[in-house]
Amino acid sequence: MKLRYTILYVADVREALAFYERAFGLSTRMLHPSGDYGELDTGGTTLSFSSRRLIAALGKSPAAPDPARPTFEIAFETHDVAAAWERALAAGAEPVQPPRREDWGQTTAYVRDADGFLVEICTPVASES
Repeated sequence: MKLRYTILYVADVREALAFYERAFGLSTRMLHPSGDYGELDTGGTTLSFSSRRLIAALGKSPAAPDPARPTFEIAFETHDVAAAWERALAAGAEPVQPPRREDWGQTTAYVRDADGFLVEICTPVASES
């Protein structure tokens, strides 16, 4: 079994796709003609967006994320966290934690997207030898 995709429930799928393109340099893989579902090209696992309206129509009870109490994060890996942090802020991301070197050797930074989702920007974790 493999993790195929993650779906974030957002207010506006087109706006979410456009934000992630500007903030993280990703490209849209597809947007359904209804505008209620879209996917980004992120490599092996697809990052998808569904409108909260659509998922509610399918009988689910979606909630907007609580920025003060995140329950998960999305992580993007890069070798230049500082540049990625600046790009995300310029695209409208809300700063949460500026880039810093962690005790385990990784550099991390955190932003919040327009829907309130927590996004980590990080370097690869050094493998133990």
